[in-house]
Amino acid sequence: MGDPDLILIDEPTEGLAPRLVEQVGMLLSEIARRGVAILLVEQKLTIALRISRRLYVMGHGRIVFEGTPADLEADGAVRREWLEV
Repeated sequence: MGDPDLILIDEPTEGLAPRLVEQVGMLLSEIARRGVAILLVEQKLTIALRISRRLYVMGHGRIVFEGTPADLEADGAVRREWLEV
C-alpha cells in the first residue's frame, strides 16, 4: 500500500474550488512523474490531458475514443460530439 504500482482515482476534483483543483492536478502530476500508473476518471479534461499518456472517452456506456492527448486534440469530431458543451 505504501509503494503502489497503480492507483485508481474517481473524479478527485468534483465539487472542489478552482484553487484546490489546481493542487489536485499538481499532486496527480507528481504521482505520475514518480512512475505510478494512474487510472483516472475525471470530467475536467484539462487535468486528464495534463497527466495522461492514454485517454479513453466514454459515451452512452461505450468507449467512443481511445488514443493519446495529441490524438484527441487532432480529432475535432470526437471533441465536438462528446466533450464540448
